Amino acid sequence: MSLPDESVVLIEGPWTHRTVGANGISLHLVEAGSGPLVLLLHGMPTFWWTWAQQLIDLAEAGFRAVAVDLRGYGASNKPPRGYDATTLSADIAALVTALGEQDAVIVGNDVGGLLAWTVAVHNPQVVRRIAVLGAAHPLGLRFASVRDKDQRRASSYILGKFQAPRYGEHLLTKDDSFVQSLFDSWSGPRWRGTPGYLAAVLRYAEAMRIHPVAHCSLEFFRWAVRSLPRPDGRAYATSMRTPVDRPVLQLHGDFDACVLPATARRSAQYVTADYEWRLLTGVGHFPQHEDPATVSSELIRWARQD
Repeated sequence: MSLPDESVVLIEGPWTHRTVGANGISLHLVEAGSGPLVLLLHGMPTFWWTWAQQLIDLAEAGFRAVAVDLRGYGASNKPPRGYDATTLSADIAALVTALGEQDAVIVGNDVGGLLAWTVAVHNPQVVRRIAVLGAAHPLGLRFASVRDKDQRRASSYILGKFQAPRYGEHLLTKDDSFVQSLFDSWSGPRWRGTPGYLAAVLRYAEAMRIHPVAHCSLEFFRWAVRSLPRPDGRAYATSMRTPVDRPVLQLHGDFDACVLPATARRSAQYVTADYEWRLLTGVGHFPQHEDPATVSSELIRWARQD
């Protein structure tokens, strides 16, 4: 199977594509609307397009909506290093400044959600409030992955296939089947099996085959596990004990089989600011796809608050 190039993520729509320099690299982003900044962060195995509906809805509601390809994904730079949470969150903080803004509502799904938590602790000056979808606070996820047998089982992909050198890359790029298996396992019944479901999954599988996206995407998970006993991993864990003092909205699917609802719900203990939790019925790990109307409505409501 031939490898696609970055053009496959340059999807046309009521938005503008551009590249912005931040933290020493170039990040590809998609922008719509004007007003207060809402910055949308995808996870694995997606790219900026996971927020396509929210880009439209937020722009129509009077916001400057920006969805970015994280370092190593889509049409952003893919350097050999920098896939630890500290560097990735520094990318996001620098991007807010590079966009000419003082702060933003930062929204993240999956890895993007972990980065939203991290930016709120490491760079709170650029954060007005955060919204987290399909992600737990990093320390809560770490604790549950060790102490809770159900979450440990749900996280087994991180400890197994994603750690083996070259094996994870092979699974992600040989054909569409492994990416589809992730969506089949993690999505809830509301979206899975709908007419647009398979088309979306195949689009993400194609984008994952852009060289070297598969490798870059796995490097975060490898860092997350291998850094645990190292000084950098211990320093990150220590830093994340600082309470989040920015308002937090958590939207989580009751069918999320990747980050279990009970794991995500424990995140409240790390927040000292306003905190809201909403469990979405029939929804899995990708709420922005699975219940886009509710997600857009909640994000607009959240972003409008002072």
